[in-house]
Amino acid sequence: MRTFLEFEKPIAELEGKIAELRHMGSGSDLDIADEVARLQVKMEKLLKQTYAKLTPWQKTQVARHPDRPRALDYINRLIGDFVPLAGDRLYSEDPAIVGGLGRFRGHSVMVLGQEKGNDTQSRVRHNFGMPRPEGYRKAIRLMRLADRFRIPVVTLVDTPGAYPGKDAEARGQAEAIARSIETCLDLRVPLISAVIGEGGSGGAIALAAANTVLMLEHSVYSVISPEGCASILWRSGEEAEQAADALRLTADDLMALDVIDDVVTEPMGGAHRDPDAAVAALGDALDAALMPWFNVEGGVARARRREKFLEMGQKGLA
Repeated sequence: MRTFLEFEKPIAELEGKIAELRHMGSGSDLDIADEVARLQVKMEKLLKQTYAKLTPWQKTQVARHPDRPRALDYINRLIGDFVPLAGDRLYSEDPAIVGGLGRFRGHSVMVLGQEKGNDTQSRVRHNFGMPRPEGYRKAIRLMRLADRFRIPVVTLVDTPGAYPGKDAEARGQAEAIARSIETCLDLRVPLISAVIGEGGSGGAIALAAANTVLMLEHSVYSVISPEGCASILWRSGEEAEQAADALRLTADDLMALDVIDDVVTEPMGGAHRDPDAAVAALGDALDAALMPWFNVEGGVARARRREKFLEMGQKGLA
C-alpha cells in the first residue's frame, strides 16, 4: 500500500477513486474504462502540478519518505559482484554505514553508503542511518584500501546526521567525522558522491567531500535539519517549515550556490513512486560523473577536489 504525504492528500483521493472504480468493474458488466482513464489523466496532471512547485519543507518530507530507495537498494541493483566489508578494526561494526567492493558498469569500485533500512526491524538495526564513530572509521579504512589499489570510490549519502548519543561522543564522534572528511580530501583516486535522501550535517559531508557531488532532485543537503535549526533560532520545532525555507537545502538552491555539481531528475512524484527508474537515473548520472576522472592523474584529482572546497563560499565576493 502506497504511503502518502500530507500535501499529497488530493492525489491520494483520486488514486482511491480509481482503485474503487476498478474494483467495482472487475467481474461485472459495468463499462468504467472511460471514467478510469479520465481520472487517471486528472491524477497525473495534479501530480505533475504538485511536484513542480514543492516548497523546501515539502521536499524535506519527500527526501524522508519511508518508501524511498535506500543505499542498499542502489547497491544491489547497480553494483555487480558486491563483496561487503565490515568493521573498523578498532572497535566494532556499524550497520549504519555499508560498504564493499564491486563492479559498476565494467569498472571496479569501492562503494559506501549510509543505510536507513526499509522496515522497523531493519531501521533499528541500521540505527536509522545515523552512524557512530566506528562507522566513519570503517569508511576511512575502506577509502584508504581503495586508494591503495587505485579503485574509484562512490558514496551514497542518506542520513539525518551522525548519531548524537553519549556513547558515540565518548568514542570520539567529532574526531571520526573530521578524519573522514580529511580522508576524502586526501584520496588520489576519484571520489563521486550522491545525496539520495537526506544529507544531514557533518554526518553527510564526512562521505561527500568529493570530486563530483550529485543530488537527486527531491533530496536535501544541509548543515542541520529544519527541526534542529528551528529549535535553536525560534526555540520551537514547530517553525521547521520556516527554517527549511531559510536553509537553502534543496538541490536547485545548492546547484545555484555551486555546492553540488549536478541534479539527477527523479521520476514524476518522487523516487518512491518508481524506484526502478530512480535507480537507473542515478546509475547513468554516476557513470557520466565517473568517466572523466579515469584519465586524470591521482595528484591532479586530489588537488582539484581540495581547490573545489576551498573555493566554496567565494561566489559573488570578488
